[in-house]
Amino acid sequence: MKRIDTLLPGVFLLEPVVHGDHRGYFMESYTRSKLEGLGLTYDFIQDNQSLSAQAGVIRGLHYQLSGKAQTKLVRVLTGAVYDVAVDIRKGSPTFGKWIGVVLSEDNKRQIVVPKGFAHGICTLVPNTQLLYKVDEYYSPEHDRGILWNDPELGIDWPASAPILSAKDQGQPRLKDAEIDFAYREGQ
Repeated sequence: MKRIDTLLPGVFLLEPVVHGDHRGYFMESYTRSKLEGLGLTYDFIQDNQSLSAQAGVIRGLHYQLSGKAQTKLVRVLTGAVYDVAVDIRKGSPTFGKWIGVVLSEDNKRQIVVPKGFAHGICTLVPNTQLLYKVDEYYSPEHDRGILWNDPELGIDWPASAPILSAKDQGQPRLKDAEIDFAYREGQ
């Protein structure tokens, strides 16, 4: 597995080794020891899966407060997404900055979104399935979000008529969001 650094420290892409032939392919999508060898030492405790039936579905920007914050390891099983991570660590040199990457069943890339980052996706094709590992259980009391189209973030979502949940339509802007993450040097 190959680790690819991004412009946001702590957010990484992972590219698996894919063994393909005329029958299809085989790959290891998760091997704890290999991730540890890449410096990623998360204790994932839960898998989540979602299906979006249409292209243009936006889910996010989501995070949990620091007491129950989650690191996510996200991959696409079928279809494709534009995956976004936003730095929400107060005092960070990249606070409010974001990156967007395409994850797909074809490129088989994964993204590591650590604690202190909001996360969102936009489906690029119908019937897209996501699988993501988390290192903390879901906690409704700690569940928070940021408005997907906050003009101060300026995320360039690839959807002309996005499909959103009522919850995601009503999230606050970054400047009004409840955030309890603080940046620490070397983090």
